[in-house]
Amino acid sequence: MAENQNKEKDLEQPVEEQEETTEAAAEEKETSETPEAEEKESAEETPEKKSKFFKKDKKDKKDAEIEELKDRLVRQMAEFDNYRKRTDKEKKQNYEIGASDFILKILPVVDNFERGLGAMTDADKESSFAQGIEMIYKQLTKVLEDEGVTVIEAQGKEFDPMLHNAVMQQPSEEYESGIVIQELQKGYKYKDKVLRHSMVMVAE
Repeated sequence: MAENQNKEKDLEQPVEEQEETTEAAAEEKETSETPEAEEKESAEETPEKKSKFFKKDKKDKKDAEIEELKDRLVRQMAEFDNYRKRTDKEKKQNYEIGASDFILKILPVVDNFERGLGAMTDADKESSFAQGIEMIYKQLTKVLEDEGVTVIEAQGKEFDPMLHNAVMQQPSEEYESGIVIQELQKGYKYKDKVLRHSMVMVAE
């Protein structure tokens, strides 16, 4: 009886050892398969990750190129606007220079009209010829005025070397020293530029 029990124990022990061995082998297999599975999974994910990385990198480069093009466009537009303003200013200056030269040639004609009208008597001024001359004179001065030509005020004003050209000095009881007592020739300005200084006599 005791022998039979010992035999059963001996039989049960190998079975238990066999089960333990089987479980260890399974665990070892599972452990050995895990790195391969992870490596395989990693290998499977790598192309997708690379694709996403390259797409993002490509997008970043594209965005950078777009920003650079925008910046270049803004700078070119600013340069063109500055160029347009500069050329407009140059055109205006060239026009004003040309107009100034032309007006300077017209001023002696205006002077002659004024001398001729000033030399007429009251009887002469009633004639149709004198009235025609005066009409032409007024029309000419109106055209000059419309173009920006203005007469420089001198009579009774304080002498200003920027506007007046003193050719004579004379004592005066009516005017203080340094005041223009007589205008000998009219002066003119074109816009803000002095075309011709007034020729004046100044009180001592």
